[in-house]
Amino acid sequence: MQENIKSKRMGRQTVRLSSPPRILATTSIVGPKEGDGPLKDYFDIILSDDTNGKDSFEMAESSMLQRAIIETITKAELTPGEIDYLFAGDLLNQLISSNFAARNLEIPFYGLYGACSTMTESLSLAALTMDGGFADYIVAATSSHFSSAERQFRFPLEYGSQRNELAQWTVTGAGSMLLAKEGDFPYITYITTGKVKDYGIKDAGNMGAAMAPAAVDTIINHFKDTGRGPQDYDIIATGDLGKVGREIAQNLIKEYGYDMQDVYIDCGEEIFEHERQSTNAGGSGCGCSAVVSCGYIYKNMLKGRFKKSLIISTGALMSTTSSLQGESIPGIAHAVAIEMD
Repeated sequence: MQENIKSKRMGRQTVRLSSPPRILATTSIVGPKEGDGPLKDYFDIILSDDTNGKDSFEMAESSMLQRAIIETITKAELTPGEIDYLFAGDLLNQLISSNFAARNLEIPFYGLYGACSTMTESLSLAALTMDGGFADYIVAATSSHFSSAERQFRFPLEYGSQRNELAQWTVTGAGSMLLAKEGDFPYITYITTGKVKDYGIKDAGNMGAAMAPAAVDTIINHFKDTGRGPQDYDIIATGDLGKVGREIAQNLIKEYGYDMQDVYIDCGEEIFEHERQSTNAGGSGCGCSAVVSCGYIYKNMLKGRFKKSLIISTGALMSTTSSLQGESIPGIAHAVAIEMD
């Protein structure tokens, strides 16, 4: 037993999966603004109305997440009754988007909060559970909504607050991945679990700077633990650092001797046309890395464009309470390596 554990652990933070789970199917659902961006052709469902026919933005977000999960299960020609676990989370207090989606699915459920890192957090835990032999099918999912997050973390929408140039736009989107034991699909090889990093950033309007150190720490430790480097990946994607955070991360990683310039993107920077769509420094939110990973990255892996991908969702572990009390903004980032023969 102890030898088996040692054979899987690599360094301090990384696990090598001995039975790599396959990503059997994915679904990405986005709002109208995201559907008007440069990645629109990669999303499965683009809503024409960001309320999704519901009475509130919170209900709309939950309905998006539920639909993404059901669509993913249906694509795999399975039923909710065949899914062993659902790992899901969102940004809202008490995880109401995920909890209310799960109440209609009758799937054993773990609710997760990792802020905007939740997609790779859910995917990491799902993959570890699969590799441990505890399930045949697991769904990992997450969601966010501009309007629900805006009025929880910032200001009422009616206030019409002005955004500074460093601010980011919370993505309205939901992403879902279904893991299975077998199949000719992209598979998960390494999980690098992040540590909470805090460099004293207190400006909630500059989330990229707050999260960048955590992303850098996780990426560097992934390289050290696995012996890999940027040259081993066709794409390395951070979650939602946006333009500002991506530049900080790229420069910091260079100080460690790694040059990721040729393969590095940030999901928050890619999802919008920032000047035309007035999204300032880019996208953010749980749904940001979720829909880019489930859409753009996964579909390009199926096409053979990407053979090896490293996805690092990044989260700012703040709350309205901590910000009002003058606390700084800790960051977290989790990395998942996905490969396709």
